[in-house]
Amino acid sequence: MLQEAIDLQQSAISALHKILGWQKHDTTFRAPTGSGKTHMMADLMNRVLSERDDIVFLVSTLSKGGLAQQNYDSFVRDSSTRVFPAIKPYLINTEVSGEEGLFIPTDYNVYVLPRDLYKDGGKLMQGAMQHFLDNMTNDLFGQGKNKRIYLIKDECHQATNNLDNLKEEYFQRVINFSATPNLKRGQSPDVQITDEEAVRAKLIKEVVWGKEEDTIEDALDKFREIKEDYINKLGVSPCLIIQISNKDKAEEELANKIMPALNKLENQSLKWMIIANPIKKKNGKTIDLSDTNDSIKGKLPKEKWKDYAKKYAIDVIIFKMVISEGWDIPRACMLYQVRDTTSKQLDEQVMGRVRRNPRLLDFETLDEDAQKLAMTAWVWGIPPEGMKRVYEVQLNKSAGDVQSSIKIKTTKLVNITERKEFDVAGYLEKKDSLLKHTSIFDLYAKYRKCPNDLKGLCDEYAGSNANRWLLFMEHIDGIKKKYNDFICDYDKSMEFDKETSFPVESSYLDSEHHYSTEDWVWRKENGNSEFAFDSESEQLWSVILGGLRNCDSIEKDEAEIYLWGKNFPKNSEIKYEYYADGIHSSYPDFVLKDTQGNIHLFEVKSLDKANNKNIDEEEYKKKVRALKECYKACSKILPNHFFYLPIRSDGNWEITRYNNGNTEQLNLSTFRQSFKNMSWG
Repeated sequence: MLQEAIDLQQSAISALHKILGWQKHDTTFRAPTGSGKTHMMADLMNRVLSERDDIVFLVSTLSKGGLAQQNYDSFVRDSSTRVFPAIKPYLINTEVSGEEGLFIPTDYNVYVLPRDLYKDGGKLMQGAMQHFLDNMTNDLFGQGKNKRIYLIKDECHQATNNLDNLKEEYFQRVINFSATPNLKRGQSPDVQITDEEAVRAKLIKEVVWGKEEDTIEDALDKFREIKEDYINKLGVSPCLIIQISNKDKAEEELANKIMPALNKLENQSLKWMIIANPIKKKNGKTIDLSDTNDSIKGKLPKEKWKDYAKKYAIDVIIFKMVISEGWDIPRACMLYQVRDTTSKQLDEQVMGRVRRNPRLLDFETLDEDAQKLAMTAWVWGIPPEGMKRVYEVQLNKSAGDVQSSIKIKTTKLVNITERKEFDVAGYLEKKDSLLKHTSIFDLYAKYRKCPNDLKGLCDEYAGSNANRWLLFMEHIDGIKKKYNDFICDYDKSMEFDKETSFPVESSYLDSEHHYSTEDWVWRKENGNSEFAFDSESEQLWSVILGGLRNCDSIEKDEAEIYLWGKNFPKNSEIKYEYYADGIHSSYPDFVLKDTQGNIHLFEVKSLDKANNKNIDEEEYKKKVRALKECYKACSKILPNHFFYLPIRSDGNWEITRYNNGNTEQLNLSTFRQSFKNMSWG
């Protein structure tokens, strides 16, 4: 799992944990489907429970699709492997009953409640839940637990009327988790991971939208095209999901559109499955549309087909019901919505089924082509309301001319073992085993929390030898200090990586921050000269750079193309590695070549509180300090490269520039003047 993904999750939970300390009853956390909400939920609970023993969590979750069971199983795994050792989970269900009715034990600290159990007429409504809550929150005759209950509402956009009626009396905190919080019910996110952040961290895939006129045949053609690569490069069997109507139109769609396409000669090798609830007709008859051409037909009960399709190589899964919460299928990479004139927008929960990264945990081990494949989801349908549009961009006029005219040098951090600066084996030979003092579960939990590069050092040393792994992990603190001393000394660990340029094509997500220009390296397919930026600060800096006229340029087709542009991260190799509790990559926001042949790289930041309400200022400043150290070191080993950190604070720009290891502090006026008077070369 990339360090950026780990950091993004942990930063979000740190912010959420901080808010729980405030006198705020309801808190909402938003993260896209596939970004690890269950893992982050467990992390939050573990942090709270590690600090306080007077709190218990009630996790209210959907019973649909076994989501409650999934969450419970995940919590048990995290607890038993001591990744999150403070949590003790219990699954509330109606099958565990005492002699006088349903009994809920009180010696756990995380209770998972399938939401549908707590509804009118259910067993929990017959006194069991009320008795449990009273026992937990009161000290009845010295027998009660006197606990504070924190309610977590997983998929909080779903209505929970019975629980909502209880919350003021029993729940000291209510924490809403969802990919799609219900704003009408006041679930405005206090903390969120945006889709853009999750894509950049490789937690979820980027969406490539099919053309509106594309048919099911087009989607099947694309599926066959990528299937072999998916298997060979990712070791994963891909899946195309087709969503059909929930009502009577489903029969017609299957008969007239889907099955004729699947029965074509070129598609007959594909395994398909239709999963649908039976349809009750007006004449009283019931029609079961569920069907498959897989060998399980007639052997496996249909109610188990859904779980079977998650694990085994069914190529095409056709759903009649909405594919929403509680059904994870990371191998799914395509979604086709059967459309007609009344088709509705796709639900973000439905889209989430095909946006999970199928190789999330070992993504960093994949080559460039495999990573690009793993990070692409193909979707045909009507985008959800408010979803940002992706714009494709290409190098202006001639990729060859631009790429040959602007060359950017990059750096990387070298693993300590490659430099032989630290002999791990020699270091450990002098150490005695401490196994009798240390739990193997605690060691594994510590291993899980190590930065990826340190895990790699452990794996390289230990191989498949368990005793060597144990010895390494028992002395991990000393090894980590030695490793940090080396990797943070950029004079030793940083070196030139490659010479590169802008990629031929890239893309960006639309935003409210726009700037129109035709004089930089990028152009859009539709000819529109308006581009969007991630933040207001980026947009303002693009205007500043666009006003500099000592930028190098090339002539092409009677047009002048200035050699500057946004470093859109997709497909970009313009990046610089730095260390901050793990190796990270910085992608400068803008790149510019001046008339003297110098390269200027800009990483734009903002400390404007008005535009960064949820920012953790200390964490932000820590990252800026790490970037400054990185860019200063980069400037020492890359001649004719100037690195800038323009930081906007309270409407003013503070600009730090690095060249040849030297540091300069500039304001906007002195920055512009320095470019005007350039005479380097």
